[in-house]
Amino acid sequence: MPDSRLHARSAPPLRRLRSLPALLLGAVLPLLAALLLVAPTAGAAGLTEVTGFGSNPSGLRMYLYVPANVAPRPAVLVAVHYCTGSGPAFYSGTEFASLADRYGFVVVYPSATRSGGCFDVSSPQALRRDGGSDPVGIRSMVGWVQQHYAVDSGRIFVTGASSGAMMTNVLLGDYPDVFSAGAAFMGVPFGCFATTDGSSWNSACANGTVSRTGPQWGDLVRAADPGYTGPRPRMQLWHGTEDTTLRYPNFGEEIKQWTDVLGVSPAPVLTDHPQSSWTRTRYGSAGTRPPVEAVSVQGAGHTLPTAGMAAQAISFFGLDASGPSTPPTTPPSTPPTTPPTTPPTTPPTTPSTGAACRVGFTADAWNTGLTASVTVTNTGGSAVNGWSLAFTLPTGQTITSGWNATYSPASGAVTARNAPYDAAIAPGASVSIGYQAAHTGNAAAPTAFALNGTPCTLG
Repeated sequence: MPDSRLHARSAPPLRRLRSLPALLLGAVLPLLAALLLVAPTAGAAGLTEVTGFGSNPSGLRMYLYVPANVAPRPAVLVAVHYCTGSGPAFYSGTEFASLADRYGFVVVYPSATRSGGCFDVSSPQALRRDGGSDPVGIRSMVGWVQQHYAVDSGRIFVTGASSGAMMTNVLLGDYPDVFSAGAAFMGVPFGCFATTDGSSWNSACANGTVSRTGPQWGDLVRAADPGYTGPRPRMQLWHGTEDTTLRYPNFGEEIKQWTDVLGVSPAPVLTDHPQSSWTRTRYGSAGTRPPVEAVSVQGAGHTLPTAGMAAQAISFFGLDASGPSTPPTTPPSTPPTTPPTTPPTTPPTTPSTGAACRVGFTADAWNTGLTASVTVTNTGGSAVNGWSLAFTLPTGQTITSGWNATYSPASGAVTARNAPYDAAIAPGASVSIGYQAAHTGNAAAPTAFALNGTPCTLG
């Protein structure tokens, strides 16, 4: 289970839709009490509940935040909470309302009412347009705002955490004509959580053991609204490498799904590090509003979004800039043939000469992939200023993403080169890097690690 030590300003984790044991209640109730103590009242903060907003087959509640400086033709952001949460809790525990104050958009906070406080992302009704259940109610909330405010219908967005991230994936599939883009924090692909036995929990998906090809994932999205042939909404994805609730392999499956849906290559055209623990990859475009953007957060568990991440989502949507709306990205008829950007052939700094080193390696593997963590320690007496770590991947392994270094090529004899912020390794100090890789059955560790040409010991 996720860590219950989350404070009121961070997003609590997903909970399974089962009766909560006394231990869990003991952890959640103090948190809810703290939220009630620190959060402003809905009326004072401008958060209001809207009733009678339209078709609502699952009895959701709707909360609306309209900033005092609302724009003349405001954009709309639907912000969907985690399990055990609520619309008011997501309002008080995230930065979206303060960003609405700054940029003038309207925020809708749906609130689940079923036991466990999760949204339905599993039933056949939820996974098709106007099929029933929660997506219909949320679509009605958007329609109500469109009727009562002069909103820019070309700028309607959705974001969410955990259960809300799953719903973000679902809404982009069910209503591609309504939403221009989404940002999913710690979610799973559209259709991954599907069940047919009435259960709302899919353990295989949660554990990251469901793997499909990009076209197979894409077909699930297209089947949600089979008559739709228009432009598709863009997608931003976030996941922590140490998430044990909705495990990290789901991140790679989401990338496969949405690059296929948007008709772009699953190979990134840009990789950078906005923060030292973030690895951001962009697909289909290197610009600030690509069709698909994915951010892997090294060392993070089921705790997103943390400080600053909401602002990155708002930037991806384009809500931090004025000007007319732009339509969602139209998928090309065939994937682009332009190869992805080649990683730099030289590291950001000139590598030092060989240095004594030790490498620690751990991996979390599943049936078709693995996540690897590598620690490189300088055991020599001189500082390393600029480094490259060479190693050989076992046959059948291919690196699909990485953090804290650039990797080239993706298979065989690989070289990881330092990022600008971790080029120096003092004597006795270490740097940590990592990568995600696909494999065809052999999940063994790499061999022959060498730092700047000098072989390293393992341990």
